[in-house]
Amino acid sequence: MDEIRDAILADQLADIGGLGVPGSYRAVVVRKDEQTMFEGLATRDKDPRKSLHVDEVATPELGPGEAIVAVMASSVNYNTVWTSIFEPVSTFGFLERYGRVSELTKRHDLPYHVVGSDLAGVVLRVGPGVNKWKPGDEVVAHCLSVELEDPAGHDDTMMDPQQRIWGFETNFGGLAELALVKSNQLMPKPGHLSWEEAAAPGLVNSTAYRQLVSRNGANMKQGDTVLIWGASGGLGSYATQMALNGGAIPVCVVSSPEKAEIVRRMGAELIIDRSAEGYRFWKDENTQDPKEWQRLGKKIRELTGGEDVDIVFEHPGRETFGASVYVAKKGGTIVTCASTSGYMHQYDNRYLWMNLKKILSSHFANYKEAWEANRLIDKGLIHPTLSKVYPMDEVGQAALDVHRNAHQGKVGVLTLAPEEGLGVRDQAKREKHLTAINRFRGI
Repeated sequence: MDEIRDAILADQLADIGGLGVPGSYRAVVVRKDEQTMFEGLATRDKDPRKSLHVDEVATPELGPGEAIVAVMASSVNYNTVWTSIFEPVSTFGFLERYGRVSELTKRHDLPYHVVGSDLAGVVLRVGPGVNKWKPGDEVVAHCLSVELEDPAGHDDTMMDPQQRIWGFETNFGGLAELALVKSNQLMPKPGHLSWEEAAAPGLVNSTAYRQLVSRNGANMKQGDTVLIWGASGGLGSYATQMALNGGAIPVCVVSSPEKAEIVRRMGAELIIDRSAEGYRFWKDENTQDPKEWQRLGKKIRELTGGEDVDIVFEHPGRETFGASVYVAKKGGTIVTCASTSGYMHQYDNRYLWMNLKKILSSHFANYKEAWEANRLIDKGLIHPTLSKVYPMDEVGQAALDVHRNAHQGKVGVLTLAPEEGLGVRDQAKREKHLTAINRFRGI
């Protein structure tokens, strides 16, 4: 791996194809024989530092339509947390089912799972049938893995029955020195960004794009008022930027004065600090409090000049969903992905059906949506939100930060890159956007 890393750091990318592929590499894994280690513990007490390991693993066989990428940097997403605490289910069930699809997919069913759904790096090898990419190409990867053998996937690949999230429902993810991806996961690395900056947006930026901007999501338009939960976080920070960039009006919900300042620095003006407001949407484990929904709605109207929100950007789930349905305007849309506070949502259906509101589900993004989201990054219209970067050996702590919501924006991880700030190829472009890059990099 040293030879590969040194060639990349020396910008000798044309020589990459002539280097050998190592038989093994260092990777962040969870182990199958430890998948019951947290049984009986509350979710918050499950510690990723105990379950995430950096091990030497065998390099997988390269198949048709695939690429092996030398990974310079990656990042932590909430699916990394779920994998590390074996919730809502152990991901080894995903790998076992995928291993039954074909002879080639048997590679994924192993006693360990290499995690990670983001990367920035350099193509090392491509398999048969790959024409768009070649060794030496600098790339980022989106996390949609799809077989495309079913007609259902050819209108919207997210509808393919074999759609999976790479690094979560497949093996050989991006928190490693090498990663195995399908070639149609690859996108050009924005040249004005460092490795760790380029690795940060992938999953969350694409997810926010589909959820908010795409015709497959809320189809946001200019002037829409959008309530964004967790607006300073890994997902919400991109939704906030897209709302501002797209001419919408974000109402940003955060959980502290410090996070309020973060979205203010992004350009948001309408901000709700839910901790300061003291909202308690649940009286107890089984009973919600509609008066608290009403209080939230009143606060929103105070900020917007009397308007309810057109779109609610939902991802906390159980804790906030009843309030989200309530505060959306008549005919409005609640678009939901994830459920970081719980999957069993409850809401009062009278406020939905009698006011003609819509609940719309969204999950990651297809290749076109991911490509467009990456293009916004490349154009300097959306910027990476990266609060802290860890070395790979400290990935457990990085995941704990996300698990405990002790982070803002994204948490990055250096893999082959020995330090931050490397990999910038277009200095002129970086200078053009440097003020914004630095402002968002501190998030």
